[in-house]
Amino acid sequence: MMKRGIAHHQVGETVDMYLLIKNVKKGTASNGNPFLSLLLSDKTGEMEAKLWSITSEDEATFVASKIVHVQGDVQEFRGMKQLKIKSIRPTTSMDQVKPADFLATAPLDPEEMLEKITQYIFEMRNPKIQRITRHLLKKHQSRFLQVPAATKNHHEFVSGLAYHVVCMLDLAKAMTALYPSLDQDLLYAGVILHDLGKVRELSGPVVSEYTIEGKLLGHISIMVNEIEGAAKELEIDGEEVLVLQHLVLSHHSKGEWGSPKPPLIKEAEILHMIDNFDAKMNMMDRALEQVMPGEFSDRIFPMDNRSFYKPGFHSKPIQF
Repeated sequence: MMKRGIAHHQVGETVDMYLLIKNVKKGTASNGNPFLSLLLSDKTGEMEAKLWSITSEDEATFVASKIVHVQGDVQEFRGMKQLKIKSIRPTTSMDQVKPADFLATAPLDPEEMLEKITQYIFEMRNPKIQRITRHLLKKHQSRFLQVPAATKNHHEFVSGLAYHVVCMLDLAKAMTALYPSLDQDLLYAGVILHDLGKVRELSGPVVSEYTIEGKLLGHISIMVNEIEGAAKELEIDGEEVLVLQHLVLSHHSKGEWGSPKPPLIKEAEILHMIDNFDAKMNMMDRALEQVMPGEFSDRIFPMDNRSFYKPGFHSKPIQF
């Protein structure tokens, strides 16, 4: 019988499995003793656990990207599942496990996603927009096909950025068909470029963290500069360059969400909506796939800390 992943364990159940340490934070308990908050993960998801009364040896042993064998019980804490550790040990070569075994990946093959994105670029009719977009995608293609779209919350899996872009492009295509006044080239380019700076902002696909450049500049500033550099290298000038930069600058919509400028172009507003839509759908789908019908999900912090209900029925499409 195949063992269930960590995300499928319910409150009250026992866990006895290998897990990858995705993130570690040190804290101090009310009694003054230090502890570690471990974010443990596998292909299905993640769960937080506390390691109490730690030693300096524990700090050196239980670090991000390490695989551990854990035994414990799933409990509920502040509306979220949490693992109460009974025993934990680092793995050795004798365990015959590797990090790739525990990494969630996009549901589409990277080469298939690249082919789809390339086709969207091919459909662009504005040569300036097409050349800049193609140039930057080719420049960062290798990392673009590997990195997640974020360190947490949405598309935080291997090839997550490329999958996020593919889904957004399909949404953009439907939007431009429904609303022909939208500039298709601008919207497609905005989708492809808006998060491309994350290839430099994030460290990589295994245990993704913010790079120094990512912390100091962020993916928005990085890509605005990249667009300017590409335009100079390709000897392209004109309003298209400025508008592409605005799409990237404004795709978070508000200053408190990370955008230096709000959307001031129709396609920029739609880009923000498509980005937000796809991110929230991914968060809800991943939370609800772990929930039995008739029950609520864990709280989703980026979505106003709401728990979502999974109805006990599912309407089937009409067969003609």
